[in-house]
Amino acid sequence: MGIKERRERQKEVLREEILDAARELFAKEGYESVSMRKVAEKIEYSPTTIYLYFKDKSDLLYSVCEETFEKLLHSFEEIAKQCSDPVECLEIGLRNYIKFGLTHPNHYKVAFMSRPEDLSLEDISRFISPDSMGTQAYSFLRDIVANCIKQKKFKEADPELVAQSLWATSHGIVSLLVVKCHFPWVEKEKLIDHTIKSMFNSLKM
Repeated sequence: MGIKERRERQKEVLREEILDAARELFAKEGYESVSMRKVAEKIEYSPTTIYLYFKDKSDLLYSVCEETFEKLLHSFEEIAKQCSDPVECLEIGLRNYIKFGLTHPNHYKVAFMSRPEDLSLEDISRFISPDSMGTQAYSFLRDIVANCIKQKKFKEADPELVAQSLWATSHGIVSLLVVKCHFPWVEKEKLIDHTIKSMFNSLKM
């Protein structure tokens, strides 16, 4: 490995350290309570170093979320390669989504459960732009739902409505299990299985 490659590798490692620190702080303390200085202190660097990688705190949040959405999108794409039945693909995808959230609660809290109050319209438009990983991941879900309806495996319905309903229900499972961890839930896998089967039974022809 040459000097240039080594430097690029070091930069990437530091960038990941920054993202990991920011994710943990955002999840534990909330976006509004975290400053760039606090992120820098956590990894024992100066705030100036953080600004070499991220323009501001909203840019840092965006990058943290994009990393999470990219992981989800890639997992969806891998699942799609392995099954030809769209219903099976959708079910595996939703189970994977729930598993991801429960396995990576900090990733999930920041990407799906944080509510930054001070984001500008420009920041918000960046999060929901067609090129964002979050939008692409959701579009992938919606397209699979549309395919289920097109192949008459699901009842005739608005794909957008169905996709949002499935996502909202799956999100409810993850967020409750993550936040209300002391509630006397039934066995976790049984709860997930019953919820998914109930959703699909209501949609199938």
